[in-house]
This record gives sequence, structure tokens and C-alpha cells, in this order.
Amino acid sequence: MMLTKDDQRLGLILGFVGPLLGLVLLYSWKFPSYTFVEFLDNFIHENRLITSIGSLSLLVNAILFTIYVNTERDRTARGIFIVTLCYGVGILLLKLFN
Repeated sequence: MMLTKDDQRLGLILGFVGPLLGLVLLYSWKFPSYTFVEFLDNFIHENRLITSIGSLSLLVNAILFTIYVNTERDRTARGIFIVTLCYGVGILLLKLFN
């Protein structure tokens, strides 16, 4: 199975998709009265939401990272970590320049 491989490219893909999945799950659980576009607009333009929603979205990557480290698939974990850092820097820059 592909998800059992130890491959940095797999980690980069999982690291990219994880927070997006977290964002969609958070939207459907906490903000169902908004359209997805309204939700994204509020997320991007409200500083308090950038921090909370961004952190919760990255929680998916923390879970994935932990799973791959504990199963000793370090290359995949490295890919997840790299993308998580990129997302984190992006969220920080969004918060600073908003």
C-alpha cells in the first residue's frame, strides 16, 4: 500500500493535503451556516481566526507526523514536517500582514 512507504514525496503530499482536510472538517463542524467562500474570507481577514483555525488545521499534520515517526518511516515524516513549517510560516505572514 502506498501509505506504508517511507518516501519524502509521500510526506510532502500528505503534509500538503492534511491541513486542507483539517480546514474542510473544521468548516463543516464549526461553521456550517456560512458558505465555504464566506468561511475562507473570514479566516483570511480576521486575525483571531487565522491563529485558531490555522493551528487546528495543522493539527492534522501533527497527528500524521506522530504516526509516521512512531512507525519509523522517517523520510515520510520529514516531508510532512517540511510542509508543516511552510504552512506555519504562511499563517504567520498572513497574520502579520493582515
